[in-house]
Amino acid sequence: MTRLTAKDFPPEVLQLFDRYVHGDLSRRGFIDQAGRVAGSAAAGAGLLAALSPRFAEAQVVSPADPRISTRTQAFDSPQGNGQVRGLLARPAKVAGKLPVVLVVHENRGLNPHIEDIARRLALEGYIAYAPDALAPLGGYPGDEDKAREAFAKLDANKARADFIAATRALLALPEGTGKVGAVGFCFGGGIVNYLATQVPELAAGVPFYGGQPPDAEVARIRSPLLIHYAGEDERVNAGWPKFEAALKAGGVRYEAYIYPGVQHGFNNDTTPRYDAAAAKLAWGRTLDFFRKQLA
Repeated sequence: MTRLTAKDFPPEVLQLFDRYVHGDLSRRGFIDQAGRVAGSAAAGAGLLAALSPRFAEAQVVSPADPRISTRTQAFDSPQGNGQVRGLLARPAKVAGKLPVVLVVHENRGLNPHIEDIARRLALEGYIAYAPDALAPLGGYPGDEDKAREAFAKLDANKARADFIAATRALLALPEGTGKVGAVGFCFGGGIVNYLATQVPELAAGVPFYGGQPPDAEVARIRSPLLIHYAGEDERVNAGWPKFEAALKAGGVRYEAYIYPGVQHGFNNDTTPRYDAAAAKLAWGRTLDFFRKQLA
């Protein structure tokens, strides 16, 4: 079966899908508007189905892979919702302490794709911890539409406090080295940028197409950043010039890459917005960056 790519969809449909993903357009709104482009409401519904994630087809590391061990891990979050809960993955047969990577999901919670990202990092020799921001609402519901609805109900301030609590817990994790990096995607990219302004001990931050922090807070960043943007992502990229100016003014160490011709979400290999070449390059740069900064 031939895999669909972003080039198989009209640009206006991709723009509608981006609005749908980020809560600016309802499911019915997407179907109606995409249906006008495609010729019918049924065709609009088909476009939504075609653009939606296929987790099983894209899985890289099985949850049963004997090379890794996984567990549900909870940390106290006195400033947030009581506890942070998520998936912790690590190499199964590596003795000694290991560097840690916080993995921050997109705006759907801890879905199977992000769990797979954590397992991939475990195979690279890291302890990877992927919290679920939806844990206070019962956790990722197993359905992307329901997750989208739940995400809109989150208390943003408490969610950010939970990610800070998770980062600080990982800094003190007995099996960790005390070196903690963070990688995040979409919503998670914005959280990585936020954490960099709030946790000076963060050793490395890698935001993928994430929203930028306020200019006034950028000078507080102490961790080096590796920043990835999609070329066809006007909504997020509009904030990059001011962010870059603030990074330079604050003397922050950073590398930034804009991958031409690709869509927001290009690293997510469960959807047609995935771009294999850009994702391979960005992920390779990410692993090199973590090897350098977390050694």
